[in-house]
Amino acid sequence: MMAYENGGFEEEAHLYASPHEDMESLVLHDDDTNNNLSKSNGGAQGRDDNQRHYPHNSFNSFLEPPSYAEAVFRSFDGDHAKQINSHGVASTSMPSSNSNYLKISVTDPREEEDLVAGGNTYVTYLITTWTNLPEFNGTEFSLRRRFKDIVTLSDRLSDSYRGFFIPMRPDKSVVGKQVTQKQEFVEQRRMALEKYLKKLAAHPVIRRSEELRVFLQVQGKLPLMKTTNMASRMVDGAVKLPKQLFGESVESAKGGGDLLRIFKELRQSVTYGWGATKPPLVEEDKEFMEKKMKLQEFELALGNVSLQAESLVKAQQDIGETMGQLGLAFVKLTQFETNEAMFNSQKARARDMKNVSTSAVKTSRLYRELNAQTIKHLDKLHDYLGVMLDVNNAYSDRSNALLTIQTLVSEVSALNSRIEKLEAVAFKVFGGDSSRIQKLEELKETMKVTNEAKNQAVREYEHIKENNKIELERLDKERREDFIGMMKGFVVNQVGYAEKMSSAWEIVANETSGYAERCR
Repeated sequence: MMAYENGGFEEEAHLYASPHEDMESLVLHDDDTNNNLSKSNGGAQGRDDNQRHYPHNSFNSFLEPPSYAEAVFRSFDGDHAKQINSHGVASTSMPSSNSNYLKISVTDPREEEDLVAGGNTYVTYLITTWTNLPEFNGTEFSLRRRFKDIVTLSDRLSDSYRGFFIPMRPDKSVVGKQVTQKQEFVEQRRMALEKYLKKLAAHPVIRRSEELRVFLQVQGKLPLMKTTNMASRMVDGAVKLPKQLFGESVESAKGGGDLLRIFKELRQSVTYGWGATKPPLVEEDKEFMEKKMKLQEFELALGNVSLQAESLVKAQQDIGETMGQLGLAFVKLTQFETNEAMFNSQKARARDMKNVSTSAVKTSRLYRELNAQTIKHLDKLHDYLGVMLDVNNAYSDRSNALLTIQTLVSEVSALNSRIEKLEAVAFKVFGGDSSRIQKLEELKETMKVTNEAKNQAVREYEHIKENNKIELERLDKERREDFIGMMKGFVVNQVGYAEKMSSAWEIVANETSGYAERCR
């Protein structure tokens, strides 16, 4: 979204070979702004154009050199020192000099040969970090990472910070065979990776995480994940059970064939215990469910506003380009009228056309900059659509955690039933059935591990609920601040540029009023 060009006249005009180049080659000299706003028709005609020296261009001699001081491209809201908040959205507040900071840049993409993969190549990026956070060892450091490392970092953050609104990493795309396409792809990926890492660095929890610190500071390959006990591994696998239940492919967790066997048994117990149907998810937190419904409504409204913002950007771009083409057309017409003028009325008409062409070109450039400011402010809508994906992922963590508990509770119930039946059979024989007694001990051990996993799953679920609550509070606060800033910047720039465009045409109206009176 918001993918329109904000450079202005990027397409060729219909009437001329290269109107963009023609317009950009116009020499537009700056006079004092106040003098320009108050100049009269007589003052405009009283200038001695021969005293000015311009580069050779057929258009320059037919454009009255206006004051272009107010066409300098700048933002009316003074957003010259913006920050990025935890959602990667621009914030206009200035950081204090003693505040903690974590700044990241991604530069210098370099193609390297993969000796392990038989001579294939991959691209690495230089990641430079500046920080004063105590979690880091140093204030400035650099290392090289490849996209595979970004994927590893994203996966580890998703596993370690379930329930948090973790920014989504860029997708892995296919590179074209042509060199120019590949270079463009590498640059696009570099910008996407930098934006992603900046979002992580702005998150109040992730920025202090060990996973991010290792990624940014530790040279070489990322170290392997720490191993956990059997109950933790069992919960880790059970978290992936929802996808298995719904027929999706999932990589098996590390831990060997015993863990995979447990997952299969859990799936079977769920299938048999609930009649081969999807188990119901019961969320008892009514306040959470109300907020979830409101956020779903917000997401729908946000998507609609984002589409309308795209339409506005395209409309402003079209108006700016059309206005520029109109100005160039009047330049051509002015040239013709001047060359063919035989009477004073024709010369006066040529001067007025020259003023119209000047204002049209100026207005076109103002539209160009207005569109850039519109994109800068309204692109927050697109950013928040990305945030909603992060929110939905956090909600999925919560639903999956609840399903994990239900799965393990079902397994505990099934194990209890099997143990009771086996105990009744094993001790009917005098002295007991040794093979069944051994099986009974194995089931009790499995029961113990499953109970531990269930208790841990409950703790994990409560932890995710708390993380959701913290993140929702943060989202409400930052969304309010960001949307106020967005609307302020959008409205102020719309008003400011509208006034400048109005002033440009008001000057032309004053300058041409004399000619209009003579034509009556």
